[in-house]
Amino acid sequence: MHATRLVLVFTLCAAAWLGTTAQAQGTASAYPNRPIRFVVPLAPGGMVDTVARTVAQHLAERLGQPVVTENRPGANGVVALEIVSKSAPDGYTLVLTTQAMLVFNTNLYKKLPYQSLRDFVSVTTLFAAPLYFVVTPSLPAQSVPEFIALARSQPGKLSYASIGVGSGQHLAMELFKARTGLNIVHIPYKSSTSAMSDLMTGRVQMMFEGPTSTLPQIRSGKLRALASLGPQRTAAMPELPTISEAGVPGFQILTWFGLSVPAGVPRPIVDRLNREVGDLLRSPAAREKFAASNIELIASTPDEMDERVRTEIPLFRKLMRDAGIEPE
Repeated sequence: MHATRLVLVFTLCAAAWLGTTAQAQGTASAYPNRPIRFVVPLAPGGMVDTVARTVAQHLAERLGQPVVTENRPGANGVVALEIVSKSAPDGYTLVLTTQAMLVFNTNLYKKLPYQSLRDFVSVTTLFAAPLYFVVTPSLPAQSVPEFIALARSQPGKLSYASIGVGSGQHLAMELFKARTGLNIVHIPYKSSTSAMSDLMTGRVQMMFEGPTSTLPQIRSGKLRALASLGPQRTAAMPELPTISEAGVPGFQILTWFGLSVPAGVPRPIVDRLNREVGDLLRSPAAREKFAASNIELIASTPDEMDERVRTEIPLFRKLMRDAGIEPE
């Protein structure tokens, strides 16, 4: 009698598992049959938004359904990611995610309305971009060592811009300050445009910022570049040393961006999205298009991006605590 009961329980469990699997496969095979929403946690315009819209257009062509880009800026991506985390896990809501949103925010906010590893599943990384160390042209420093010497001679007199507390620029600069022992005042701005405007006029003296905003101003002489923050020199400015080469050994910051969906989306749908977007990221035409802006397209598996987030959260937690950055 006992053996019969065990067989019955096993049969029921197997039937339930097979039913769930068949349902997931059926959902995936019919996907997509309506428009897809692609949430971008940044304001329209700029290179990141351009990449997002390129991905949306490519997916629409490949999937045969409209992919509607929806810009939801605010609070370092918290607004957008909270919305997406509460969306149905059916593959019809995508979100552009960043290192700052998945890794930095986790360590910055005590009451974050989402958990990166619990509420999201990675589809693929999209691209990475280095930050540039730029200063206002009126600053006498012509190199990183000269800047460090100048800042040490005037503690608390120089200021740096960022696009907000907790942004990648802010955290990178605080880590730089902790590494060098410099006292430089943080001036947060609401946008890169306003920060760059004050930097060019000398209201603030320096900034770590991405290639889209800085390269045109560097080339026109409105800003001076002292170094790039990536692991190697950039294709856009091969003559410019990395910050490690320029006097801060081992210091590097390479910001990355990815594509995610709400947790619970069936794996066959995640794999389909990964395959379609990966084809775009590996295409020579797309790589050449964005290389001109110093953006390196980087495809990954879903598991590789998940592991990146999982690894970087404790790594940056330690770096931020060592730099005196406490969660709010």
